Amino acid sequence: MRCDSDDHRIDSHGKRRNGMTVAGGRAGTLGPRVALASTSVKILVPGNHLMAGLLGQRDEFLRQVEAAFGDRARIMVRGNEITIEGPEADRVGQLFEELVVLLERGHALDQANIGRTIDMVNADERPSEVLTAEVLKAAKGRTVRPKTSGQKRYTDAIAAHTITFGIGPAGTGKSYLAVALAVQALQAKQATRIILTRPAVEAGERLGFLPGDLMAKVDPYLRPLYDALTDMLEPEGMARLLERGLIEVAPLAFMRGRTLNNSFIILDEAQNTTPEQMKMFLTRIGYGSKAVVTGDVTQIDIAGGRSGLVGLEEVLGGIDGIAFVRLTGRDVVRHRIVQDIVDAYERAGTF
Repeated sequence: MRCDSDDHRIDSHGKRRNGMTVAGGRAGTLGPRVALASTSVKILVPGNHLMAGLLGQRDEFLRQVEAAFGDRARIMVRGNEITIEGPEADRVGQLFEELVVLLERGHALDQANIGRTIDMVNADERPSEVLTAEVLKAAKGRTVRPKTSGQKRYTDAIAAHTITFGIGPAGTGKSYLAVALAVQALQAKQATRIILTRPAVEAGERLGFLPGDLMAKVDPYLRPLYDALTDMLEPEGMARLLERGLIEVAPLAFMRGRTLNNSFIILDEAQNTTPEQMKMFLTRIGYGSKAVVTGDVTQIDIAGGRSGLVGLEEVLGGIDGIAFVRLTGRDVVRHRIVQDIVDAYERAGTF
């Protein structure tokens, strides 16, 4: 329950509720957040179990929040009561409210998602809306969800458009989330097959002659997509779908001349297509199909650097049914140092 200084109660959807606030969809689960003064906020957290999850072992999450806001917010904890003072008191109060909602909905907190939650609150976003969205129920009951607001925009765009371009640096989940949505579409019978393709261009290395059949030759290039599929379906399930032709793998050159109906198609590493290849791919899409094109324009390996992904939004951006989503270093979900590396390269304007 949230109580502002003028005694208005406002629920998680911004609605006033006659003195009672709904947090996480249930009345009265979160104690009042009281604005004691312009720079002071008090929160009452219901239940010792929520308080323990909120603060972390040996208060590690509390220390993480304190480090993020520094002297802009002083946090004091007594029992189930949290008092925040300072110029960022209201924002930190909102952060704790969002974290309590996540705990109530069954999310286990860790330092990574605490950090992402802080980033979202600082950007005036609602972590409880982003992190509770469900993309796929994967193998062993694990749920695939977006982990940043950028990822949520990306998955929403894929659901709403025929062709979606996901453009951003490594580690932002472009390929992984596309595969998750492809599996979900196949399971829901919204597509009859998944088609995975990418240009066969080496990342500055020479792989030489690759022996074996088509699958063996293409396998090294599509390994990231295989890894994502295996993570969601487990090896046995993926093998069955490959045998039945419900998952098809092919190099981009093999798309020429085909019309792909009722399919979920993923073109990965699209920054390494030529403009001619990109046009060829986009004109293969048939009735009932959906396509996701992923790429990182800072990692172009194609000879001459003439990428079919660069400048494409200027050409296709006005077409109904096509969406462009740009992910940034804020959406990196690998080790925190990866985000720092991406940000450093962006600041330097290199690669």
